[in-house]
Order: sequence, then C-alpha cells, then structure tokens
Amino acid sequence: MLNPSGLGSDWGRKQPQKLRECGPMGTIDELGREIKALKERISRLSGAVLRISGSLDVATVLQEAVDSARVLSGARYGMITTIDESGQVQDFVSSGFTPEEHGAFEAWPDGPKLFEHLRVQGSLRLRDFSSHVRSLGFSPHLIPNTTFMSTPMLHGGEQMGVSFVAEKEGGAEFGDQDETLLKVFASQAASAITNARTYGAEQRARADLEALIDTSPIGVVVFDATTGRPQSVNREAQRIVGGLHIPGNSIEQQLEVVTCRFRDGREVSLEEYPLSYQLSTAQRVRAEEVVLSVPDGRSVAMLINATPIRGEKDEIVSVVVTMQDMEPLREIERMRAEFLGMVSHELRT
Repeated sequence: MLNPSGLGSDWGRKQPQKLRECGPMGTIDELGREIKALKERISRLSGAVLRISGSLDVATVLQEAVDSARVLSGARYGMITTIDESGQVQDFVSSGFTPEEHGAFEAWPDGPKLFEHLRVQGSLRLRDFSSHVRSLGFSPHLIPNTTFMSTPMLHGGEQMGVSFVAEKEGGAEFGDQDETLLKVFASQAASAITNARTYGAEQRARADLEALIDTSPIGVVVFDATTGRPQSVNREAQRIVGGLHIPGNSIEQQLEVVTCRFRDGREVSLEEYPLSYQLSTAQRVRAEEVVLSVPDGRSVAMLINATPIRGEKDEIVSVVVTMQDMEPLREIERMRAEFLGMVSHELRT
C-alpha cells in the first residue's frame, strides 16, 4: 500500500509547521482535506492499476495505461512510447488526441529524436513544453505552449519506455504529487505491459508448435496420465487409428475394446488393464512395433515411441506417444524385395 510520503515527499515535513501556524480547528480541517485527497489519489491509482492488469492483450494494456496516466495526472493529453531491445521506438500510443493529431505526431520527423532525448533525460517537468522543444533545435509546430511532464517506465531496473502527459487541467503546473503518482503508475504499467507481451509470446510459440505438430507426418498423441484421456491428437494420429473406430462409441468406449499386441507376442487388453493404469506406470519406449486391433478383426500396425512427462513431485502427469503407420513401410519393403528379386533374376539370366 502507498503511504502519505509516497504520494507527496513533503507531506510529512509540513505537518508540524502547519500545526504551529494554524489554529487547532483550522489545522484539523486542513489535515482532513489532505487526508481525503490522499485517499482519493490512492483509490484512483488502485483502480487504474486494476484496469491495466485486467487484460493480457498488449494493445489493450497500452491504451488503458495511457488513458489512466492522463486521468491520474489531470492532463488533457497523454502518450506512451515503448522501446525494443535495440532501443528503437516499438509502440506509440496516445490519449486525448484526434486521429489526425496522432497521425501527425507519428509522421513528425523530429519525433523519434525528441522521444530519445526524453528517454535519456528521465523524469521531467516543464512549464512551457514548446520552448523546451525549440531550445533543442526541433521544430515545435506540433507542440502547444503548455505544461508537460514525463517519466521513464521501468521494469526490473530496465527502461522499457516513457510515459508523457501534457496540459494540466485549469492551466496549473504539474506538482510533486503528480510526478510521484505518475512514477508509481508508470512502474505498474511497465509490469503489466511486460506480462502481456510475455503472454503473447507464449501464445504465439504455442500456436506455432501446435501447427507444427498438427501438420507433422508423424502421429502424435498426448495422454493425461491420471484419466487416460487423450489431451491432444494430431491429424496423422487420427488417420492412423481412424480405421479402428466403431460408430457410436465414445473415446472411452473405443479404448476399452482395443487390444494391443507387441512384437514379442505380449497382448494387453485395455478393458482388463485401463489406459490410466498403463500410463501411470509408463516407461520410455523407443521404436516398439505394436498392433492395435478391435473385436471385429480390424487392426493397424504401427511403430511407436512413448515419453512420460513428470511433474514437480516426479509423478507422471502425461505421456507423449508418437506413431508411424507400418503399412507404408511394409509396402516400401515389399517393393524393395521385388526389385532385388528382379535384379537377381536378370543377373542370373
């Protein structure tokens, strides 16, 4: 929780002086007003933090962050620029601007140089932003003669962008409390943006992996070791075992009637030994030739590999099974044998 000194560094130091300068009733009334204002600032800050933490979409978080920064500081305009790993501007989001004004800032040739200056400058409060821009040698035609405040957005000690606000309501200047409030919020916003980006990267990586697995020429099935239910089945795995499907059967009913025969002659009925039991004690399997069959005589031969995935307590939580249809391999072997037989015949002739 924020304390009074966190939202105004001179708040605590001024109280003894006020007690000496004011009468008892005047002091109590003034302190009451300050405490009420402090509570309002904390409430607004908490609400803003909750809003930016309520989404994992980067664009939504960025817009919520710049809107909230503007409202918290009582500013008419707000901007956020984020940077990538090389220090180049990655995102530019505004609040309070018309689409035309936002586009003009994006197209402004001096924009990247000004953002870089403000990023290096750190926290900054100005009475006349236009004069400051002019003193830097930049064209100020897009910058009004207004108050301005900026603060870096830090996450884990690393700067990931800058938050800007301009034109304090009522024509006032931004004060110490505005600056402290914006710094606290900018830090929270940086964390929310980082979390959203991390989540987005994980989702993209997951989607890429799922697409790769789904289009793989090798069948892949991921089983839940506790329930025995398939968690994920790619297209090739569906094709391989699709010929064994009994119409009207659910996945559980289908598995109950399957018999698994190994190359050494062992047979395992999943009705007698449930798949959940088989998976909970699964061992690593490499290049095992297996034939799956159903009571009506249909069967499919495959070459399987199985890898158990263990949890934090070393228990098996899932099993990844890859399978290759043996029929194409047998067809290749048959064609090879025929070819060698034909060559041998011709040589003898």
